[in-house]
Amino acid sequence: MKNLTPFLIVLLFLVSCGGRNENSESKKEVRKAKPEPVYLYGICIDSLDISEGKVQKNEFLANILQKEGVSYNTVNYIDRNCRKVFDVRKIKVGNKYVFLKTRDSIPTAKYWIYEIDRTSYAVFQLTDSIAAWKGEKEVITKVEHVGVEIKSSLWNAMAEAGCDYSLILELSDIYAWTIDFFGIQPGDSCKVIFEEKYIAGDTVPFGIGNVIASYFKNKGEGKYAFSFEQGGKKEYFDENGDNLRKAFLKAPLNYRRISSTFSEARLHPVHKIVRPHHGVDYAAPSGTPVQSIGDGTVIDKGWDKKGGGNYLKIKHNSTYTTTYMHLKGFAKGISKGSKVKQGQTIGYVGMTGTATGPHLDFRLQKNGTYIDPLKFKSPSAEPVKKENMEAFRHCVDTMLRVMASH
Repeated sequence: MKNLTPFLIVLLFLVSCGGRNENSESKKEVRKAKPEPVYLYGICIDSLDISEGKVQKNEFLANILQKEGVSYNTVNYIDRNCRKVFDVRKIKVGNKYVFLKTRDSIPTAKYWIYEIDRTSYAVFQLTDSIAAWKGEKEVITKVEHVGVEIKSSLWNAMAEAGCDYSLILELSDIYAWTIDFFGIQPGDSCKVIFEEKYIAGDTVPFGIGNVIASYFKNKGEGKYAFSFEQGGKKEYFDENGDNLRKAFLKAPLNYRRISSTFSEARLHPVHKIVRPHHGVDYAAPSGTPVQSIGDGTVIDKGWDKKGGGNYLKIKHNSTYTTTYMHLKGFAKGISKGSKVKQGQTIGYVGMTGTATGPHLDFRLQKNGTYIDPLKFKSPSAEPVKKENMEAFRHCVDTMLRVMASH
């Protein structure tokens, strides 16, 4: 051994020891891999039990927490000091909550979690130092597609295809300027490529995301819509790059029927005399929200002594002005000089003034002259810009291929 260097001596020692250790280790029981910790609402629940519930009618924070043995002092502290995280006075009937409890002989509620909505929640730590914080569930987005032919109504067709009702609302918003959704008829059809939202771990979607592309065939005419972003704003365009958003909505409310049209000589239903009717009467239940058909400024609000009752007048630009009459009341915050956005609720259907039933008398002026709203063709908004057209064409071609494959 004297001719071996110190390094080789150490090496031989380690090898010989290693052999003995291997034999001894083989006799030991192989340890099982330690399980991964389980988390719920960002909290490790390996040593905690779960108890779920829903807020009941006439139930408040004190009722909920004190049933689990939480002291009044803790309830009072949360109510007074955690409002910046979530104001517990605003808990809603039907919303879910969860208690996380210790596994002692006498379980103690350690956390109370209140689900504000499907994705966000508030956590209240009930023991040690009382604290509160907000969290968000992980949301997964999947791209789906659906194609339906309308036999009775769009709602029935979408329901039979297993679609969420909110998809219909999205489509009605996208095509608000080009399709009258009250005029959809059997034989119409549509194809839609859209996003569905899932809470991580769930197999059932909880909502609709972005509508990526759609094709709607209405009264024999096909209309495309493609989602495209330019200037940091997402809008919908047809296959040629023209904006589907017009300067105005086609109608200022969801109506049951048109009870009177634009006319230069109409027999007044109350006064029984023939005189001009420079508007369209939309019959709808009292209280139905009335929306501004475009961006603008309220230039007049009040009572029309000639029979129009409560009315609003909105100036949209240097050319167009709209009037809304017989309103039951005005929306909160609406006054003369108010700036309003397209689709914003400005009032509610009523029968104030001279009227035989609840309806909205809607009037449209162009350069000070009344024109028929039902014959008016609204101008388009900004189309796809030239510098963005190549990217837009790529988007359209891709979506057309996807639609053709389904």
